[in-house]
Amino acid sequence: MHGYEANLELERRCIRDWAAISRPQVYYSLEKLAAAGFIRETQSSESASGPERAVFETTARGRAATADALQRDDWTTQRDRPAFSTWIALSWLARPGVFKKQLQRRRKFVEQELAREQETLRAILEEVGHPHHEAVWMVTLVIEQFRTELKWLGKLERELPRRAPARYPAYAQGSPEKSGKSAAT
Repeated sequence: MHGYEANLELERRCIRDWAAISRPQVYYSLEKLAAAGFIRETQSSESASGPERAVFETTARGRAATADALQRDDWTTQRDRPAFSTWIALSWLARPGVFKKQLQRRRKFVEQELAREQETLRAILEEVGHPHHEAVWMVTLVIEQFRTELKWLGKLERELPRRAPARYPAYAQGSPEKSGKSAAT
């Protein structure tokens, strides 16, 4: 396919939900992949309707490089660093009432995203015709993560009235106060 088709396919498959790929990056990446010999320009059997576009196909070298890259450990040994988790860690610095408002915003966002992912899953199942496909597995993971987060948000909302500062704030500095004993005992 050519770059324009690749961009349309990325949008159709909602790839940008889980991979930060901009339109210009697609064209830049095609140039880099071609220069490295991982893809090559090929003839298209379709007549061009509009400006001529370069059509690319993968090379054996490109397929081998992809297979090699998919064996790397870092695909399976990295943790996500969601922005909301960072916000939670810093939330003790927020103004009064902000925590509850942000929880409500997050809940609304997660509910919307869950509904969107459920619709995406329906479309994927219609396209692939069975539930044993990597796209189905990926989207069902996201759906389960959203469901789990909604349960967790409910827990935070219920526990919010009990929220309190740390009892032993010096613990992190290695103070003897961490055990509740004074230095004199």
